[in-house]
Amino acid sequence: MKNTDEKIVTVIGAGPAGSECAWQLAKRGIKVRLMEMKPEKMTPAHKSPLFGELVCSNSLRSDELANAVGLLKAEMRMMGSLFLESADANKIPAGGALAVDREGFAGYITQKLSSHPNIEIIPGEVTEIPDGEVVIASGPLSSDAIADKIAELCGSEGLHFYDAVAPIVTIDSVDMSSAFFASRYDKGTADYVNCPLDEEQYLAFVKELRSAKEAEVHGFDDGGVFEGCMPVEVMARRGIDTLRYGPLKPVGLVDPRTGADNYAVVQLRKDNAEGTLYNMVGFQTHLTWPEQKRVFSMIPALANAEFVRYGVMHRNTYLNSPQLLDRYYRLKKELRISFAGQMTGVEGYVESAASGMLVGIETARRLLGLEPADFPIETAIGALAHYISSGSVGDFQPMNINFGIITPLNYRVKGKRNKNAEISARSLKIIEEKIGEWNEDHC
Repeated sequence: MKNTDEKIVTVIGAGPAGSECAWQLAKRGIKVRLMEMKPEKMTPAHKSPLFGELVCSNSLRSDELANAVGLLKAEMRMMGSLFLESADANKIPAGGALAVDREGFAGYITQKLSSHPNIEIIPGEVTEIPDGEVVIASGPLSSDAIADKIAELCGSEGLHFYDAVAPIVTIDSVDMSSAFFASRYDKGTADYVNCPLDEEQYLAFVKELRSAKEAEVHGFDDGGVFEGCMPVEVMARRGIDTLRYGPLKPVGLVDPRTGADNYAVVQLRKDNAEGTLYNMVGFQTHLTWPEQKRVFSMIPALANAEFVRYGVMHRNTYLNSPQLLDRYYRLKKELRISFAGQMTGVEGYVESAASGMLVGIETARRLLGLEPADFPIETAIGALAHYISSGSVGDFQPMNINFGIITPLNYRVKGKRNKNAEISARSLKIIEEKIGEWNEDHC
């Protein structure tokens, strides 16, 4: 490996993106100053002082290669992702999805980063952008001080929207006589608690949800809610059946008590390894806490539910990345500064960690005097980088990984799942062929 001449990179933020970025840099011999404001300063959404905290869902979505996020995770595993290493070590049953125990997941990442000889942890809020090589991964919950500095750096290109967190209940308080265990289409094991509503119950629930009192959110207006994290009450106002085609869809959930589908179904997903806590799938909300208790208790199985965490709404910030960033997530006008994570316009935990991985790998290669890895658009990692830097058409919006942004096949394959599987096979072959070259800078 080439001499680093004690090159140092400052990484601001130890969420999924910052943690992954720091790990990729450190294991390639680059010294890292990892700056994190927790636990000295917390946000309303953060509950833990640990690194890599998952503040919304504990699900990392599908692990299947016919699903784009499944492909992304497979690529990241091949590239030695700390995020996926921790997820696999702290996996809890969730049907065909990869879900994790929150505390175990974050604890694993914290221990790995804290014990690495190339990483110096610097606690406290960052109020200025440091000199030298910097990766800003402060996330959608960036403090006002660093957000103001980013706004100064990027001019008027910073944009804001809201993110929402779903409530969590204790499993002991769920009325299982009004619920049943199953996974949609019987995929994997029966890990979800399904809480059905008949037509009358559903219509009454939607009526109350539409008119329930929302908590005040200061500084922004509700028009900025991102479609991918829509509060359940906003969905309810869009149409009487919107929820039945969204988080309450009954399709693929045959009730074992009746042998038939229900009119609507609320799903609960395990939130910790012990299986004592379950979150309400798709129930991001910013209703007041008393209103959440009142309205959500209309769901028969949750009539006497104990809510250990209510949903909250928080600010989410992202950049107009196609104008500001290159394919390496570097600020075009000041290449010493890179961004990583949801702030760049990648949406989701896995995507955020993937952006941190790419930034860490490419920054390390540059500092080591090596050629860029240049992940191609045929890979999920490369497709995300292309999308945020040049692949957007019209107004830029945050994006989950999907097969639509990955270079299509140059031949026809019958069936969507078969086509997606072929795309995944091609992507993983590229990674396999290039991984030796991309990892040549390891110690």
